[in-house]
Parts: sequence; structure tokens; C-alpha cells
Amino acid sequence: MSELYGDQHFAMQDQFDTRNMAERIDQLIVLPELDANHQAFINTRDLFFLTTVDHRGYPTCSYKGGMPGFVKALDNKTIAFPSYDGNGMYLSMGNISANNKVGLLFIDFETPHRVRLHGTASIDRQDPLLAAFHGAELVVRVTVTEVFVNCPRYIHRYERVQTSKYVPQVGCPIPPPQWKRIDALQDALPERDKTLAEALGGAITPEQYGVMLMDGEA
Repeated sequence: MSELYGDQHFAMQDQFDTRNMAERIDQLIVLPELDANHQAFINTRDLFFLTTVDHRGYPTCSYKGGMPGFVKALDNKTIAFPSYDGNGMYLSMGNISANNKVGLLFIDFETPHRVRLHGTASIDRQDPLLAAFHGAELVVRVTVTEVFVNCPRYIHRYERVQTSKYVPQVGCPIPPPQWKRIDALQDALPERDKTLAEALGGAITPEQYGVMLMDGEA
């Protein structure tokens, strides 16, 4: 049996008489490495959710999206994924640099199906895989410690409509993000972004950006 449960979990399981069932589920589905089905599923995903832990102990949950296959199962113990340009906060990447424990949730909303993964992560700006991830700033490698399939019964079915225009693709220019037009940010932008607002039609207020966001124009 894995080390998935602690005393706090056993206490809850005992309250609801599920300890025997939980232990059996642990024995049946929790694995220390990726099997062929896990790898095939991960290699076709275009999104996942990443959890990291910050310096205050707060978990940070982040959505990561890309083209199908932007996460690569390198072998039965290792996956790799790119970190693209974001809002400059580097919450997930900063967290990983201080606490390497991570959780990943891969979901197929159309089937539906999901796989959960725990592991330890590392970041290398000179990773040899960097060239394999078009548009990546960094590559994150995760060494798998636990992986398991979860029951999909509460996953709502959604249809994938289109790929985000901001996802890096070879041969496709990426439009600048609209939030970099916000007037209150102009003096804080990196030098490389100082002219973006003008190129996009001028600076906007936070309220104007909020309207664009709600209308799906951001």
C-alpha cells in the first residue's frame, strides 16, 4: 500500500465507515510509476491543473494549456511540460524552486476521464528539451511518485471548441495579451512591452479590461 493516507484521512474514513474501501482502492489504483495507458493519456492532453505550495504554506492551483501533446511522458517515471510567458508573477515556477512537491490533474472533459499525479519537480532554463517546446521560457520535469485514475462521475461533459489564439504554435504569431494595455501597469511593464498598448489601440482602464474579460475578448 502507498503512503497516500495519513491519520487525518483515516479519521475521516472511520467517521463514514470507508477505511476498508479506501485501503482497497489504494491497493488497486495507486501506482508508483506511469503505465502505458497513463502515458498515452498524458501525451494527448491540451490542458491540466498544477498545484504547488508557496512560502506561506498555501496551495496554488494553476491552469496550464497548450497544443495537444504539450505535456510529454518521457518514460514511466518522468513527465515534462513547458512554462510559457504569463503575467510575470511566476507563482507556480517560484513555488517549485522552493518546494518541489507538485500535484497534477489531467482531465478529458469529452470522454470524461481523469488522471491524478503526484511528484517532485525541477526547472532548468537550459533544459535540452527547451527547443522541443515552441515558445517555452522554461521546462519543468516531474519525477512521478504516485499516479492514479479517479472516478469520472462528477465531471461535466464539455466540447472543445477551439484552441486559444495565445497558445504557441510553430509558424503562428502570438498576439500580445490585452491586459498589458491597462493604464495602471504601463510604468511597471518590462521594457520589451512598453509599446504594446499603443500598438494594440491605446491604454485602457481596469474597468474596460474587465468588460473585455467578461465578453471573452481578452
